[in-house]
Amino acid sequence: MSPLDRCRWLVVSSFGLGCSPWAPGTVGTLGGVALAVGLQAASPTLTAALWTWSAAAAVLWLWGSLQSKFVARVIGGVDPGLFVLDEVVGYVVTVVLLAGLAGRLPDGVDHAAAFFAFRVFDVLKLPPARRLEGLPGAWGIMADDVAAGVQAGLVLWLALPFVRG
Repeated sequence: MSPLDRCRWLVVSSFGLGCSPWAPGTVGTLGGVALAVGLQAASPTLTAALWTWSAAAAVLWLWGSLQSKFVARVIGGVDPGLFVLDEVVGYVVTVVLLAGLAGRLPDGVDHAAAFFAFRVFDVLKLPPARRLEGLPGAWGIMADDVAAGVQAGLVLWLALPFVRG
């Protein structure tokens, strides 16, 4: 594998989290948690965090969507378990919506709830996620998780005030 391919592999596998023998998508989502929490810690305000998260999600989504040939050539398969960049992006989308709609930075409870909600919606693949999954190549790999992130963020925004009292 070339040095460039190794760098690509590190990003699409979320620095190896996608290599987990048990639930690589769930373990890979932890890369999204680390990214979101790290960017939040570096952001002095909600507005800064929203811009930073949104920019990171957009760049990673676009770059990940363009990796079809790499996935086919190096990893193999249509949606290999090792490719977890989609989970990273989906989690960050969940946090962007939750924080943006709630009007506050998420705390630990919010991040934990976002993790579990995103995983539930990613596994369920409710419409339109299932349909988006059918897009060609890495576009489909990435798009269904963005949809799951939107769904999870909206549901959390509606549900957390009732859960927290």
